[in-house]
Amino acid sequence: MIAYLIPILFVLGLIALSVRILPEYQRGVVFFLGRFQGVKGPGLIVVIPGVQQMVRVDLRTITLDVPSQDVISRDNVTVRVNAVLYFRVVDPNKAIIQVEDYYSATSQLAQTTLRSVLGKHDLDEMLSERDKLNIDIQEILDEQTDNWGIKVQNVEIKHVDLNENMIRAIARQAEAERERRAKVIHAEGEQQAAEKLVEAANIMSATPGAMQLRYLQTMSDMSNKNSSTIVFPLPMDVMEMFRKKS
Repeated sequence: MIAYLIPILFVLGLIALSVRILPEYQRGVVFFLGRFQGVKGPGLIVVIPGVQQMVRVDLRTITLDVPSQDVISRDNVTVRVNAVLYFRVVDPNKAIIQVEDYYSATSQLAQTTLRSVLGKHDLDEMLSERDKLNIDIQEILDEQTDNWGIKVQNVEIKHVDLNENMIRAIARQAEAERERRAKVIHAEGEQQAAEKLVEAANIMSATPGAMQLRYLQTMSDMSNKNSSTIVFPLPMDVMEMFRKKS
């Protein structure tokens, strides 16, 4: 019995070591005596111990937090910028064979690309055109990681941190801009009021009785107030008569 039991246990142990189960989101890159054989999975696969080796590759989207980078903008402003990168493996063969560690390589490439792209733009563009910058970074990363079997799906700039001096300078700039707008609005109001006054004067000059009616309306408004001012109405025709005699 012992003579039969040992081979049976050996075969069972070999089968247990050979059987691998890969979930739906994983693939196995199999090497036969060091040479690439193929990509297997998901499900139940068999790998012969000592002859074949298998490397598991996760196909799910990976969230990579890009550390804060010191960036000098085109207008010589130093800022600290961090971002988040979403990518996944689309070709397990390239991800294992073409690069030693695709996660670390993608992280380092994202950091250098972030500094390079943002350094070509002004501070105002970094603060107001993040969507455009995200697309530019994503396209560059996607193109460079294509040979690694990596697909960069999205890049989002999270924070653009400024020093205290720059924050105060931006606040002063915003305050000056608000004052400029207030002065422009006030000037436009004065211009519109002057135009309306000119129109009213032209209408009154065309109708002699209009000035007299306006004069009486002014007297009515003054009589409603508690005032000791005495007003003597003088018809405009009398003034016209004196003007003609002179």
